[in-house]
Amino acid sequence: MSYDENAVLDIIEKVSKSVVNISTIKLVHNVFYQAVPVGGMGSGTIIDSKGLILTNNHVVGGAEKINVTLWNNEVLEGTIEGSCAIHDIAVVKVKGKDLQAARLGDSDKLRVGQRVYAIGNPFGLAGGPSVTSGVVSAINRTIESQRGLIEGLVQTDASINPGNSGGPLVDVAGSVVAINTAIIPYAQGIGFAIPINAAKTCTNGIVTEGIARRPWLGIVGLSITQEIARYYDLPVDYGVLVTKVADRSPAKAGGMADGDIILEIGNVATRSIEDLVREIHKRKIGEIVRIFALRRGREHFFELNLSESP
Repeated sequence: MSYDENAVLDIIEKVSKSVVNISTIKLVHNVFYQAVPVGGMGSGTIIDSKGLILTNNHVVGGAEKINVTLWNNEVLEGTIEGSCAIHDIAVVKVKGKDLQAARLGDSDKLRVGQRVYAIGNPFGLAGGPSVTSGVVSAINRTIESQRGLIEGLVQTDASINPGNSGGPLVDVAGSVVAINTAIIPYAQGIGFAIPINAAKTCTNGIVTEGIARRPWLGIVGLSITQEIARYYDLPVDYGVLVTKVADRSPAKAGGMADGDIILEIGNVATRSIEDLVREIHKRKIGEIVRIFALRRGREHFFELNLSESP
């Protein structure tokens, strides 16, 4: 697709003024159980001119002190407004006025191969945000991180370096389509970002309630493929194989067990773990859901009362 490069560069320059550097101080305990201050670094995206900043939960979670540096080197003190750990999203509040907020896009319209730009503050280097370019390599990815399972991610080959976490992934129109969150060490051109629509949902919950409340099923599952079905001699080659049921979870209370194969939830087919998560997130806390599953080849129905994600 042809486009006016100068126009795109003007847009990126404008968006960069909505990107901030976030430095934190966290207290950790050494081998002698003494509290030792440790510095951290990340990026953030201004989403409200009155001082709301979107970033990663792992950037600011547990911080004793948060400093936010704007594009013009002005430094403001930040406080955590709320967090949504399941999507690694947090909202930081600063006392600023007339801040330049980024325009948020629609991540549901993302397409593989679409050009995107990652903006952030790698390594906390002076001189303002930096920009890397790439494409959307894949959508709806699930990764296992040190912070747990993160689902529904956008994969990109735009370089996401240390310090870029919390910065925006933008399209050629300058709209924020995702929030950069993770890289795979030693990989070549594999980075991940949280779709902006998921971040919007979290942010709305944070702003109204201080935390994003989401329903919880309470299982760890594996998407069944033809290869997995053959290896484990399963009766079907699609669905979600339950590998673990959490204690005191709706799944546990409803009678589900390791080895169950989830095929439907509320009459909607769940061919993968992504399908299951998507359907759960459409539900409300306290809602009763009916799950159709196989147990040792026999059909089972479970009625579960969804509780709030812990």
